[in-house]
Formats: sequence, structure tokens, C-alpha cells
Amino acid sequence: MVAPACIDDTCTELELSGSGIALAASRHAPPGRASTTPAVVYAHGFGQTRRAWSATAARLSVHGHAGLAYDARGHGGSGRNPASEPYTGRQFTDDLIVLSGALPRPPVLVAASMGGLFGLLAEARWPGLFRAMVLVDITPRWEGAGLQRILGFMTAFADGFDSLDQAARSIAAYLPQRRTRKSPDSLRELLRRDADGRWHWHWDRRLVDELARDSARHQDDIAAATRAVRCPLLLVSGGRSDLVSPRTVADFLELAPHARHVQLADATHMLAGDDNGRFTATVVDYLADLDRIEGTGCSPTHRADPPVTGARS
Repeated sequence: MVAPACIDDTCTELELSGSGIALAASRHAPPGRASTTPAVVYAHGFGQTRRAWSATAARLSVHGHAGLAYDARGHGGSGRNPASEPYTGRQFTDDLIVLSGALPRPPVLVAASMGGLFGLLAEARWPGLFRAMVLVDITPRWEGAGLQRILGFMTAFADGFDSLDQAARSIAAYLPQRRTRKSPDSLRELLRRDADGRWHWHWDRRLVDELARDSARHQDDIAAATRAVRCPLLLVSGGRSDLVSPRTVADFLELAPHARHVQLADATHMLAGDDNGRFTATVVDYLADLDRIEGTGCSPTHRADPPVTGARS
């Protein structure tokens, strides 16, 4: 099927497996260079949107790193699966392969949580898809209690919120570590007002049961994919995360001994929002290191052809 990926006000046709859907995406270009090819692809976590990367992408663009952030299917401005088609991890992996493979050069993937898992699966299926990967507080195996806490919050408001102010208070209670809290108006991108007049999360509520709730059974497959990944890897974890722990980090480094690990001690699982300044500085430094390494002639493996049909492989 052919589906348009809406990049700001421009649509580019991409070939995706299964039912074609529209993927909403935003470009982040260095000042004065609007047509620059994205060097970084940003993949958000479960229940987030591409706007989660706005601050990081803006700062990286100032350093010359053009970016492309997209909403995963079922999230934000992207299309949703028809009622007859369940959500599967294969679909999300296909989308990432096609979106990144359509770029003329392998990008660096910066991916949080769910996005990082699909990034590992995508790179294992199509070696050389990414120049490098930055995994944001996610490991192939994770702590079940942390996942249950996240899903507990996401499903706690099945009937929605009666106002944006109520939603803002609920999020503030869930993220007490945040120095700045979202204003009610800023939540308009995360919530949609339905016909019942109440505000509901932007993501398709089917995602919890069809994709997330039973995700632990896929951990062995993700671990096998991680073992196959050869591109440079950086794991940035939160010292206060309840999803990623010393145990899961050690397991990840055993699977990918070439990977680097940086911990932001005071951050939780939502570390890019908890401490965006330190997180972004870590990514900027890592990209600079990649440039220096490649300058010595030790460049990562690049794909021979863009995997524009990789979703069908």
C-alpha cells in the first residue's frame, strides 16, 4: 500500500506494508538551511508524539544536525489502523525502516523507549539502516514494575478529562520531578476533544491491549536483534528510572559490548524531559565523537541501497 508521510506541509509517498496510513513528521533544519537532508531521525516513546523532541531537535539543529521527527502510527497526527487490523510490532518496525530508508544517507536514530525497541529490530533486519543509534532509557529487557506503572497512568483516565486544567494537574502529579509543568494550553497537542466534550489522549486506546500490555513476551526477540546490531550504540539512562535498572543495563552491554552507556543520575524514565539540557549535550557530544571517528576512516557500515521496500523483506 502507498501512504503519504506528511512532513510539515509537504507529503512524500512511501510504501508501507499492510494498510497504508499517513505518518505525520516535522523537519528540524539548521538556521538558513531549510532543505538540508535529515541526519537524525527522532522516534518517540509509547503515548508520546514527535513534539517530545522539539527542544532537543532545535538545539541539535543549531549544531548543524538536521532532523526528522515523526508520530508513530496510532499516535498524534499519524493515521490509525482500521478496526479490522490489530497493531503489531512488525508494523512499527516496518514504518521506521521505510521512513529512514527513504533518506539518501543513513541517519542517526535518537529513540526513546518504544521507539528504541523498534529501532533495534529495524537495524537488525536491515543492517546499515542507521549510522548510529541513541537509545533513551530503554533496554531489550526491562523492569516489569516500571511498565505497569506507566500503563497504570495511561489507562487511569479511560473516560478522559473534563478540562485541560484537570489533565495538567494529573500529569504534574505523575511527574513530580519536573522543574516546569505543562500549562493547560500546551496540552492541546497531547489531547483531543471528542464528541462527548471530554479531552482524551491523542493515541489510539487500542494500543495498550494490542501492543503494550503483552510486550514482555517479545523481550527474547529484541535481545536477539540487539546481539545482531553492529552500528555504534549509545544508551542514555535515567538514574531514577523504574523501567531501566543496573540489571537491565548490564544485560544490554553483554548483548552489545561495543555500546556506550551514560547515566543521568537525577532523571527518571522521562529523562529527555526531566533534564533536557544534559541529555541534549550528551547527544551533541556523541555526534561529535562519531564525526571524529569517521574522520579517521573508521566509518560505520552503510547500506548499499535505500531499503524503500524493506518493510516487505
